[in-house]
Amino acid sequence: MGVEIGVPIITEDALAANFTNEGGVEGTFRFLKNIMGLWPLQQCRKEWSSTTQYTYDDLMRLAGGAMPFRSLIDPDFSDFFNPPNMQKSIQDYCGKTGQTAPDQVAEFVRCILESLALKYRTTLEQLRQLTGRRISIVHVIGGGSQNRLLCQYAANAMGVPVIAGPVEATAIGNILMQAHALGHVGSLAEMRTIVGHSFQPVRYDPKDQEAWNSAYKRFETLTSTNH
Repeated sequence: MGVEIGVPIITEDALAANFTNEGGVEGTFRFLKNIMGLWPLQQCRKEWSSTTQYTYDDLMRLAGGAMPFRSLIDPDFSDFFNPPNMQKSIQDYCGKTGQTAPDQVAEFVRCILESLALKYRTTLEQLRQLTGRRISIVHVIGGGSQNRLLCQYAANAMGVPVIAGPVEATAIGNILMQAHALGHVGSLAEMRTIVGHSFQPVRYDPKDQEAWNSAYKRFETLTSTNH
């Protein structure tokens, strides 16, 4: 998660917050932080597959009906990198932090998605502080933009609209850069105009702000120290 900038941000604060600068096209830089993503959910789904083959649509439907904010985790906590059993690691984290641990599939999925959305808010706040930018809209591209529930949770958590899509962002960027190299496209701005005219993104507006703000305060406390 990050922003495009013209000059790298190389400060002690950026280092402490674990942000990096990646070279981009046309002399730009991507100032960003890597976030765990849906790895915990993928691993849980793999563990569930021994008894039930859940599609991601199945899991989203189950999560939508589960109790909100029952348990929260720090998705970037080291115990979630590659544990022998992801469900047990999540339960252990909740036990250590004094929370009711998830037990049912729906509870695990809801926990992971809500925690990811709240992690996005933490990162957004850091980006605002480190760049001095207001940042009033967040774009989600790639495969994750297809997860409607996560996109809505992200908008709710961050309190800003989320614009989701296009899905095949890497391939689109590759094609356009080749077109640019061959002289068919003149500039980065023109490339972005082509993308905007070629794909219809989905907009998610924030909802339930009071509940999500309350959950974020709890999330900040849980993730402020290593467990």
